Amino acid sequence: MNDPLPWPQPVTLRGPLATLEPLSREHHAPLADAVEDGQLWKLWYTSVPTPDAMMAEIDRRLNLQASGSMLPFVVRDANNTIVGMTTFMHIDAANRRLEIGSTWYAQRVQRTGLNTQCKLLLMSHAFETLQCIAVEYRTSSLNLASRRAIERLGAKLDGVLRSHQRHRDGTLRDTCVYSILQHEWPAVKSHLEFKLQAGG
Repeated sequence: MNDPLPWPQPVTLRGPLATLEPLSREHHAPLADAVEDGQLWKLWYTSVPTPDAMMAEIDRRLNLQASGSMLPFVVRDANNTIVGMTTFMHIDAANRRLEIGSTWYAQRVQRTGLNTQCKLLLMSHAFETLQCIAVEYRTSSLNLASRRAIERLGAKLDGVLRSHQRHRDGTLRDTCVYSILQHEWPAVKSHLEFKLQAGG
């Protein structure tokens, strides 16, 4: 008897403003270039790789994919240029739950419609194809920009995991856990589509 295929399977997701494609080691050079735009690794409360550490980060994500706990993507903009990374992570196949996270974008595409497009693509796939019962988002309690962005998506705060893990500098991190539930998705989807029509 064959083992069942891992859930979820790699897939390419396309929209007018962004394309998400399965991560591979061949994406190393353009990802290293993209992360230079804004020197994103200098934000102490995030875990964005430096250019020199990009291959190690790609391998880390691919190893988690092999273990069934992550499905990593590269993000291309409307010009087909690689501008960042995102993932399905903390995958719980038995309960049809996953988290969208480990996301970063080159500075030039931040605060554009690209992130809204990516979230619409990812959640549409999660809820409509994978039949998820919930999609989570997590961020440091101190990352106020990320918390506001998650809340603008329509996610609700489930709670705060205190002293949950460590920031890169060693300080303890309180993690805010948000989620969108399956029955909430139609309204959230309409909201995201409206945002994109309005310019982001």
